[in-house]
Parts: sequence; structure tokens; C-alpha cells
Amino acid sequence: MSALPRTSSAALAPIRAALHADAERESAQVWASAEAQVADLVESAHRESARIRADAVAEGAAVARGSAALRSARTRREAHELVLTRQNEVYAALVAAVDAAASALRAEPRYRELLDRLTERARELLGPQAEVTESPVGGIVAHHGSRRLDLSLPTIAETTLGTMAPEVSTLWTS
Repeated sequence: MSALPRTSSAALAPIRAALHADAERESAQVWASAEAQVADLVESAHRESARIRADAVAEGAAVARGSAALRSARTRREAHELVLTRQNEVYAALVAAVDAAASALRAEPRYRELLDRLTERARELLGPQAEVTESPVGGIVAHHGSRRLDLSLPTIAETTLGTMAPEVSTLWTS
């Protein structure tokens, strides 16, 4: 191998300078391209992050609305159950008061007259041969053949209360 003549170094200087300039340009282009790609990736990451946050907010709002709707439904159901419980208590108190009033009729001086009218009504409905007996709870029970008529005081009170359902319902609708 032979060494390059001394003058060749000076002759190669412009080539070296051109290669160096080309490498610098190419390096700058690669660097600029890399910076542009990084900027695009950062921009894309910011957009994706904003989309994820917006989706999370929307999902959170939907979950909150659903949770609020469930709480509201539960509260309405509990309130309705409370109202029904109170209505049942009022109705039970009314039934007890009506039963007590019906039982108290046995102590009335006109109770015998009431029994006579009940007996008359039983015979109108079942026929004159109906067998009528006094009920141990007050009132009468009548039989004729396979037919039976209960005109005991608790049964009359219960039936009367049942026919008064519209009036009774005003206790909780007013």
C-alpha cells in the first residue's frame, strides 16, 4: 500500500467539506423529521388523552344518572311502603273500632228488637221454614236446606265496612 501524496489531502478537502455538508444537511433533515414525528405523536397523545377524559366524564355522568335513578326509585318504593303500612294501620284501627261498636250493640236495650228484625230478614231471604239461631258473637245465623245466611254482628260490620270502601279510602286520599 502506498501512502497518498501530500497534495492529495488538500485536493480531498473540498470533497470532505462537501461530504460533511451533505451529512450535516441529511442529519438536519433526519432531526427535523424526527422532531415533526415527535410533535405529531405528542399532538396525537393529547387528542387521545382528551378523548379518554371526555369518555370517562360521559361514562361517569351516565353512571351517576343511573345511580341517582336507582336511589330515587328506592326512595319512592320505601315511601310507598310506608304509606301502605300507615294505611293498613288506619284500616286495622277502623276495623277494630267497627267490631267493638258492633259487639257493643249486644248491651243495648234495643238489641232484642235488632235480633227480631234480623230474624225477619233471614226468613224473607231463606223462607219461613228457615232455622234461626242466635250467634254467640251477636246477631243470628239462619239455615234452610243447603243455604246458610250469616247475619252475625261481626259479619254485618265487615260487610258494611266493605261496601263503604270509597268512603273509607278518603281516609288516606284527602
